[in-house]
Amino acid sequence: MSDIADWIKSEVDAHDVVLFMKGSPQFPQCGFSSVVVQILDYLQVPFASHNVLENDELREGIKHHANWPTIPQLYVKGEFVGGCDILREMFEAGELRQLFEEKGVPVAAT
Repeated sequence: MSDIADWIKSEVDAHDVVLFMKGSPQFPQCGFSSVVVQILDYLQVPFASHNVLENDELREGIKHHANWPTIPQLYVKGEFVGGCDILREMFEAGELRQLFEEKGVPVAAT
């Protein structure tokens, strides 16, 4: 598992925003992943994504990386932010836009 842990860490460190999800942004394979993609698209936040359904080792490894049992998982500037429910609440409260702005991640104008 250390190889996948190292790979996950390198991906999280290499991208300002990374989404580990089921499916792809074009074809999400679960409703929760779809909601997160819709939020990121609405905010026009550029992000990298990885489909955990393509690799069982990645699917399990990402759960251990942040000690978070569910997918999707969003990372911003190397930090785990949360899954669908947390991101939806942050978005609705305006906190997600604020987080992106504070971290220097470009977002759509309001």
